[in-house]
Amino acid sequence: MKTAVVILNWNGQHWLEKFLPTVVERSPGALVVVADNASTDGSQAWTTSQCPDVHWIAMDVNRGYAGGYNTALEALALTHPELIYAVLMNSDIEPQADWLRPMEDFMEAHPKAGAIQPKLLDFQDPSRFEYAGGMGGGMDCWGYPFALGRVFDHCEVDSGQYDQPAFPRVFWASGACLMVRLDAFARAGRLDPRLFAHMEEIDLCWRMARAGYHVHAAAPSVVYHVGGGTLGALSPQKTYLNFRNSLLVAVKNLPTLSAMRIVSARLFLDGIAGLLFLSRGQAAHCWAIVRAHVSFYRLFAAFALAPSPDPKGWPEAGLLRRSIVWAHHAKKERGIRF
Repeated sequence: MKTAVVILNWNGQHWLEKFLPTVVERSPGALVVVADNASTDGSQAWTTSQCPDVHWIAMDVNRGYAGGYNTALEALALTHPELIYAVLMNSDIEPQADWLRPMEDFMEAHPKAGAIQPKLLDFQDPSRFEYAGGMGGGMDCWGYPFALGRVFDHCEVDSGQYDQPAFPRVFWASGACLMVRLDAFARAGRLDPRLFAHMEEIDLCWRMARAGYHVHAAAPSVVYHVGGGTLGALSPQKTYLNFRNSLLVAVKNLPTLSAMRIVSARLFLDGIAGLLFLSRGQAAHCWAIVRAHVSFYRLFAAFALAPSPDPKGWPEAGLLRRSIVWAHHAKKERGIRF
């Protein structure tokens, strides 16, 4: 056994009931694990009775995405030292047939591959890419993330336009369904629990690239993702975390001068985003951006000045050297590639 499929759960019994049996059925040869973030619903009782072969890891408090997965992978390292890879999978994922093998085969053949994601399609409309990661993620010159097949809230129809090459190098792979090489995960410093939720995988993949690993997407591997299972797309808290964490991740991984250039530009660009929210009657989201910037400045020193064993800078792959905001909103570009 070389791969664990680890599903992070927090009061998600309904998702486990809907998708866990399929994960078990379509992941032959893998250890399927539920890492539970101190749920208070019937998740454990249902899993124990209905999926007895699933390994259960219980945590005493909700440690968020980063803390939850870090704790789970630490526990698995003790109980299953033979594991080479782990898939960090959201509970609202439906893997399709033979989804795991292409990623395992690619990682086996490419020792420098540190992380890889499958093609993410929308569970409600499988003809379209799903918001959380499409066919792998990129970053623009101002620190805004996007994905092949999804830019801001526009998700493309999947017509095979990103299927060649079958395993493209990307800037980041989606944390909704993220396979990591456990050695690379440890070498990069694991997930950063200070981010709590949203963009932890971007930070991890960036640090993997700085440590000399590559990040990929896998067109032959397909999963369907519901999305918004923890924080809905319209949640002001999600807006707060996305805006704050994108800045924190940039200053953590870039040299100081490059990071300050981005921060200066984002004061203006994020302000425009706030005004757009206000114009739509979404004052809570505008306030979330204000709170995000206040929190960012409070945390700036801890992220920007932390020592690192690897040189800071942009990775080789997945960088768009222009503004995704301008390209998408002003020029109305669709199907943007890096």
